[in-house]
Amino acid sequence: MKNKKIPRRKFLKKVGTGVAAASAIPLLGSKIVFDKDELEKVISSKDKSELKNIIFILSDDHRFDFMGFMNKIDFIETPNMDKMAREGAHFENAFVSTSLCSPSRASILTGMYAHNHRVVDNATVESKELIYFPQYLQKIGYETAFIGKWHMGISDDNPRKGFDRWVSFKGQGEYFNPHLNVDGKRIRKEGYITDILTDYAIEWLGRKRSKPFFLYLSHKAIHAMFEPPKRDKGKFDKEKVPHPASMADTAENYKGKPLWVKAQRYSWHGVDNMYYNSIDFDTYVKRYCETLISLDQSVGKIIDFVNDNHIAEKTITFYMGDNGLMFGEHGLIDKRQMYEESMRVPLLAYAPGFIKPGTKIKQMVQNIDIAPTILDIAGIKTPKQMDGISFLPLLKKNDCDWRKKIYYEYFWERAFPMTPTVFGIRTDKFKYMYYWGIWDTEELYDLENDPEEMNNLIDSGEHKEIVKELSSDLFKWIKENHGINIPVRKPGDFIRDGMGADVIIKKSNKKLIG
Repeated sequence: MKNKKIPRRKFLKKVGTGVAAASAIPLLGSKIVFDKDELEKVISSKDKSELKNIIFILSDDHRFDFMGFMNKIDFIETPNMDKMAREGAHFENAFVSTSLCSPSRASILTGMYAHNHRVVDNATVESKELIYFPQYLQKIGYETAFIGKWHMGISDDNPRKGFDRWVSFKGQGEYFNPHLNVDGKRIRKEGYITDILTDYAIEWLGRKRSKPFFLYLSHKAIHAMFEPPKRDKGKFDKEKVPHPASMADTAENYKGKPLWVKAQRYSWHGVDNMYYNSIDFDTYVKRYCETLISLDQSVGKIIDFVNDNHIAEKTITFYMGDNGLMFGEHGLIDKRQMYEESMRVPLLAYAPGFIKPGTKIKQMVQNIDIAPTILDIAGIKTPKQMDGISFLPLLKKNDCDWRKKIYYEYFWERAFPMTPTVFGIRTDKFKYMYYWGIWDTEELYDLENDPEEMNNLIDSGEHKEIVKELSSDLFKWIKENHGINIPVRKPGDFIRDGMGADVIIKKSNKKLIG
């Protein structure tokens, strides 16, 4: 049975109000319905005795450079993540395909872009038709556990398919004394959420078993509002927080930037009205770094368990963030945008005897690649519905052929209307961003020479061929995946008026959209 294409109107009606926030987005993809026999087509070429144990640790809102070894902020304390990078592999260019909790988490579990799995915002309940990669692992004999934040459907914490053990909570959960769903039974547990989830993980790892295991440890930390445990709160109060150069409200900083970017600095997600002035910027950063301490300690406890129980050479452990976070860059906080700090995440891998210590992987990988990679480790070919590809070859042989570009999509949310729908493409050198449904300038950055994305080159005559190449590629991708035909942008199509308050259309063959 082939994948069925569901009309958008019927789809919105089918999945309910959770997708109402996406009412202004283009037509979504068509991979949501699968062959019901797909799970039976799993092929494993490995002897079961050779299967590796796999641990995947996911954090919330951890941006790529907030780890000690990255030397971004001198008072950050992440000795265990530093150890993973030092004794394992650090993916220097790991990205998400959508910088938002639920869409990213769904992409990790399904190996699909948001327009295909259709968890397009934080309120959408995932379709029951979706297949999660742990279901394949179960089929070949893995014992599986999910412990932590699910966050697809804000009020649904019920056990999901693919997991033998289930410990979760509704929505964002609570930092202290959380309400949990443990294998279908709801309880309240006293303590701090990161410690509690880690204890559940260690307990499950320590069980006697004859099967290989897969653990998905999904933390609430370090989601805003940041709440460190009492033992760490205030630890960095006396430290000085560096402010990014682009945080200042100057004409130079906003030269060439889309109008919505500066407008957002005064909104819920901007530095001049942070969460409606509920916290100041320096305290915001300090509490984040304090909350990060217990998360790093959790990583350390998992690694110590693997080593202390002599299963290190039979186990591969991954650590990843579900999306990045802005800390004042361009006057913004939070995520959603396609700027580097928002879409770029930490990704580490630790497997003594398999991964050479100090391995640095420069190629671009994405969250959609996690499912194919973990399945590849277990000897399972990438299922046909997945958009990602396995990066296991990069761990085996760093110089292998790899993708030269990645795509990004974020869909406008009614609850948080400050950020428009974003489509984009990134190469090793350039990034092109296109905004749907608003008349505003697009963005092109030379990431090699302008890593802080300060100088928008969209109307640079020197870069007109790059604009044409990247926009053509992106618009082809949009047409293939969303059914929308967007004429390629020509340099000079958009110019600002003298007041910088509107956008004038000049020699444009574009149609109004959105």
